Amino acid sequence: MRLAVVSIGNSKGIRIPKAVLDKYQISNSVEVEMREDELVLRPIRKPREGWEEAFKQMHANGDDRLLIPDVFDDETWEEW
Repeated sequence: MRLAVVSIGNSKGIRIPKAVLDKYQISNSVEVEMREDELVLRPIRKPREGWEEAFKQMHANGDDRLLIPDVFDDETWEEW
């Protein structure tokens, strides 16, 4: 997709079509990553968005078990 660079006061900008804004759920701002020879625009998501569903899926898959025990063999809760 090619977008024209337009004058906005003393700056320049691009107009993002409504269909693209809707598809990527962009409302007021985007994150811009500057790479060597390109710019990457990303929608700004709420922190932890989608985590609740991911945790439910992890539980359903049995992926939510502890990898490291709470108490090691050589310690007790009283030491804490």
